[in-house]
Amino acid sequence: MEKIVEQGLLYDFYGELLTEHQRQIYEAAVYNDMSLTEIADEHGISKQGVHDLIKRCTKALQGYEDSLHMIKRFEAIKSQAEELKKLSSMDMEPDDLKCKARDISDRILEELT
Repeated sequence: MEKIVEQGLLYDFYGELLTEHQRQIYEAAVYNDMSLTEIADEHGISKQGVHDLIKRCTKALQGYEDSLHMIKRFEAIKSQAEELKKLSSMDMEPDDLKCKARDISDRILEELT
């Protein structure tokens, strides 16, 4: 299951960088959970061709992430936003709260630059 989630995230962030044909095949496999045979029949290519295309797409998408780190940054910012949310429900002195919120916001801003 984790692999499917990872493939979905990669596609969400970098899918537009694939060709239309690649996107159709990749979506059919990852999002529509179609078998290689079903995809091959629908697109008029071999089952091996579908397998190879999905593998190449996954490698390309992972390569984009390795270079750009958008998912890594997104997850870091999401985690920090969750910290802020927890912080808002804590019973703390106002100065301590301000200090912690400032630290978290500084980390978020650092991720964005």
